[in-house]
Amino acid sequence: MNVQHIHFLGICGTAMGSVAAALQERGFTVTGSDENVYPPMSTFLEEKGVKITPGYRPENLPESAQLIVVGNAMKRGNPEVEAVLNRKLYYLSLPETLKEFFLRGRHNLVVCGTHGKTTTTSLLTWILETAKFEPSYLIGGIPKNLGQGARFRDSAYVVLEGDEYDTAFFDKRSKFVHYMPEVAIVNNIEFDHADIFNNIDEIKLSFRRMLNIVPGNGLALLNADDANCLDVQKTCPAPTKTVGFGEHADYRIEAAQYTPAGSEFTLFGTRFALQLVGEYNVRNAAMAIAAARFYEIPLETIQKAVASFEGVLRRQEVRGEVRGIKIIDDFGHHPTAIKQTLAGLRHQYPGARLWAIFEPRSNTTRRAVFQHELPKAFADADGVIIAKVARMDQLAEAERLHPEQVIADIAATGKPAFYEPGVSEIIARLKPLAQSGDIVAVFSNGGFDGIHARLLKEL
Repeated sequence: MNVQHIHFLGICGTAMGSVAAALQERGFTVTGSDENVYPPMSTFLEEKGVKITPGYRPENLPESAQLIVVGNAMKRGNPEVEAVLNRKLYYLSLPETLKEFFLRGRHNLVVCGTHGKTTTTSLLTWILETAKFEPSYLIGGIPKNLGQGARFRDSAYVVLEGDEYDTAFFDKRSKFVHYMPEVAIVNNIEFDHADIFNNIDEIKLSFRRMLNIVPGNGLALLNADDANCLDVQKTCPAPTKTVGFGEHADYRIEAAQYTPAGSEFTLFGTRFALQLVGEYNVRNAAMAIAAARFYEIPLETIQKAVASFEGVLRRQEVRGEVRGIKIIDDFGHHPTAIKQTLAGLRHQYPGARLWAIFEPRSNTTRRAVFQHELPKAFADADGVIIAKVARMDQLAEAERLHPEQVIADIAATGKPAFYEPGVSEIIARLKPLAQSGDIVAVFSNGGFDGIHARLLKEL
């Protein structure tokens, strides 16, 4: 099919907008619609010559569009979705569009796992960039070294953050099964995304499907210390290597050391220094290094890239300091991610008093799935404040998390713990308690009502 004009439904999403702009640069006519049309994505697309129509209406669909790209947020009942179906138009999901226009015939490096995807993808991209591979990349965050989360150029190499979340309303397979991985990294496998998976076995099945398409001349890298990773490794038809601290790891991480300034470790007989703190960041780095070695990038080049990697926005990011109190923003929203981040902050700020503020906002932590795991996740914090469950009205009471009980369980261990529904109440609670030298870590996968700026202003 000769496609010239492509129309995007939900064009202002980060990944959607980046792919739309890349297609426009390749000579396609690209248009799109979205109900959330605001900077920076709207101005970025306008600068690229992409016409955006605010809102969703059947008449937004141009008669000349030969392909409609349907974003992951689109659902049945959306007026443009209904018009696409009624008019029998040719449509694809965003992952399918990537596969058709950007991934065929390329060396695709796909980073998957419950935790650490964004950091690992960012570091792997930075290593390839340092090695002059000039990779294309699609990352679910903003790496500080790269300044943007997505870039498509005429490169033989593409680095992708491979999400296990579903593809579209019409395709419930995980996004990463469309990414044609030559190298697949599986950082870890835990239960998450309770809105689309019922149990860990369904999640492992999804990872098996992805590993089933790694070619014989490719490589799957899996966490040697994760039982679920070792389980899915058993059925992988492609070559596999494990990476980890255990003696049985094919690529073993050795002599790890953690200081307030970063981490050091040995892999492939080479000493690496990393500006990021904590065991989980060393694991992320080791995976990226192992993937880079598959492409025979010299260890000295990898060393240089790892040492100069500055991390990702919203991953242990210091947002500011007021009265000697540091405010830190972190995307963590799964008990394991929260636990690991707090452990890393302990290394980074030894002796400091550590407050954790958490917004139950993801589709999993809004539910009661982690009711008993969450209190343990905050073990490294000296004090905890939990906000109300986001979009509470969308869940039956029996199904949703009860933050008051999480707080009661934490308070039973003897540490200060408070349930405060909104940001104003959280700040009022924290204000008399926080002292100079304290660290306040805010955990949320959303904007959390501008809590970071408000803390800096009101403390």
